[in-house]
Amino acid sequence: MKFSSLYFIGTFSLLLGASGQSFAVPEAQYGPNPELPEPQRGLLPDMTVPEPAEWGDQLPTVPEGYTITAIATDLQIPRQTLLLPNGDILVAEGSGGNAPQLKPKDYIAGYIKSQGSTSVKSGNRLSLLRDENGDGNYEQSVFAEDLNAPYGLALIDNDLYVANQDAVVRFDYEEGQTEASGPPELVTPLPAEINHHWTKAMTASADGRFLFVGIGSNSNITERGMAAEVNRAEVWQIDPESGAHRPYATGLRNPTDFAIHPDTEELWAVVNERDELGPNLVPDYLTSVSQGSFYGWPYSYWGQHVDPRVRPQKPEKVESAVVPDYSLGSHVAPLGVAFSTPAMGENFGEGVFIGEHGSWNRSDPVGYKVVFVPFSDGEPDGDPIDFVTGFLDDEDSTRGRPVGVTVDPDGALIIADDMTNAIWRVTYDSNE
Repeated sequence: MKFSSLYFIGTFSLLLGASGQSFAVPEAQYGPNPELPEPQRGLLPDMTVPEPAEWGDQLPTVPEGYTITAIATDLQIPRQTLLLPNGDILVAEGSGGNAPQLKPKDYIAGYIKSQGSTSVKSGNRLSLLRDENGDGNYEQSVFAEDLNAPYGLALIDNDLYVANQDAVVRFDYEEGQTEASGPPELVTPLPAEINHHWTKAMTASADGRFLFVGIGSNSNITERGMAAEVNRAEVWQIDPESGAHRPYATGLRNPTDFAIHPDTEELWAVVNERDELGPNLVPDYLTSVSQGSFYGWPYSYWGQHVDPRVRPQKPEKVESAVVPDYSLGSHVAPLGVAFSTPAMGENFGEGVFIGEHGSWNRSDPVGYKVVFVPFSDGEPDGDPIDFVTGFLDDEDSTRGRPVGVTVDPDGALIIADDMTNAIWRVTYDSNE
């Protein structure tokens, strides 16, 4: 017998309300040693997405001495951005995924999450933003169309790489170009069957020899079986010339964005961890990614904390699991990361900016902001600092949801907002 999603939503809405429990947020869920409570499991997890609201005459909140403006609006689900050598900004627009629902709770979760999403149709394109006169007013045009949920972007010399949800493709690029000169060339296919986590994050290595692509898992915690997870929950290292690829690191449930440290040239990632162990498990994280390392998924989290839901267990894998560098807190959903530059100001000149898309699976929303994690000697050093807030209004409604972040070396932060369908630009007033 088949049931519609509305049937499940109606049938289980009372259970959802009844299952909601309140758990205190641990005092120290940030940093290298987060407090990890005991797992909390039940019929349904808490699910809450603040209702969308208009900005009106308001703007996101930034620290004193900084200014934020919307440099593009009416986009079609902007996800990630790429700053080009001449100052133009490329925007990847779209939405993907085709994973079927498995259980009644999946229908409910899908419905809940849709309430905090835009109703705009997926763009499946790249847009180009150009400030022709340097006056802060950007013109908007379409650079390339007919893509398949593009997400990750990278430029190596005159090659522009785009990570669609099913493949990495390449465009020829010349500085100042305003639209693609033709269809893209296939570099290599990417795992796309089911595509529970469809976003394919991407960056180039510091020397330009390789591309790193993040491929999320096909489930929360192997509900579709391990056969569906082949080549998933990995970071691939790809030779852009031949398309040859290999696993660079494994066990990362959903690596959603990458950045290269400007001094050490290490690869860093933000990762969305697993759900349904309670509102304060499991912390999403920021971590350096080393070749050959295993980061725990699905067998364990935060190093050797075993996830009892996975069968069969593999103690040898748990023992080898790397502890991430820095907890961002549970369910904040980091989707963007970028290293700062001294031009961003003394207090925000060394560290990373992280776009937190925000939670859906806890009663008290978290995330919905851009934070700054300070660094020293190539490592995180200190608590995260709120940099752009105001997307979440008193936890009752949300005006926007940050995704990708990009730092302009001249001292500006570019933020993609896939609910407002806008690009925000934060500038340091002392640079004006």
